[in-house]
Amino acid sequence: MGQIIVEGMEFYAYHGHFKEEQIVGNKFLVDLIIDTDTSKPEKTDNLEDALDYAAVYNDIKDEMQTKSFLVENIAGRIINRLYDKYSAIIKIDLIVSKLNPPLGGKTEKVSIRLTRERK
Repeated sequence: MGQIIVEGMEFYAYHGHFKEEQIVGNKFLVDLIIDTDTSKPEKTDNLEDALDYAAVYNDIKDEMQTKSFLVENIAGRIINRLYDKYSAIIKIDLIVSKLNPPLGGKTEKVSIRLTRERK
């Protein structure tokens, strides 16, 4: 068992509850930890035997382009897409953060963390 960790993926997207957020947009950060069996690629050194994290990044990028009102929705869509597409995923720990959220005061970010494990 191993983990693939992809941190600090940055996207500019148009998510948010308020109309202005969906027009002006905002920066979002995505951090991802995937538990997967790494024993075969450890031996073969072949990308085809591994979970391709470049492809995973592109799937996340695609989901970030679809507008959502809530960060929870974004995170749920990302996890569902990754589980549906990659059978090698055993567990996902995902954090989606909205930078400078409109809370009426200085706030660095608001994040949602979802963890799911394949049964």
